[in-house]
Amino acid sequence: MPKNNRLPTKEQFRTDFPEFSDTTRYPDPAVTFYLGQADVILNQDVLGDQFVYLAELFVAHYTELRGRAIATAAVGGGVNTAGGGVLTSKSVDKVSASYDVSGIINPDAGFWNNTGYGREFFWWWSMFGAGGRQLL
Repeated sequence: MPKNNRLPTKEQFRTDFPEFSDTTRYPDPAVTFYLGQADVILNQDVLGDQFVYLAELFVAHYTELRGRAIATAAVGGGVNTAGGGVLTSKSVDKVSASYDVSGIINPDAGFWNNTGYGREFFWWWSMFGAGGRQLL
């Protein structure tokens, strides 16, 4: 039973974020797992009306990272940890790439910079003060 009675279901998450409707790339067990993590970490009494949206951004961030790993593994590759940005240089032999991430990266957001969902989650979450930020 969820700690937060307003915790969205996986169906509600997929309705609110239809880009996650592909259950092959974004399997139900992954969405359910990250909803459970959001339930443990986030508190609807602190986040108020934003709780559902923040829980879904949290789930979208982790589910997208997992979806990338699943897609990469399906074609025989390793886990992609690239954060994105504008490609500023590249190499072909011994594969190398450089990105200008200054326009999309919050230097304080760390891991949350890896997806647009994470960046938005971090922005909203930081609006609730240092007490909430210390918990994540």
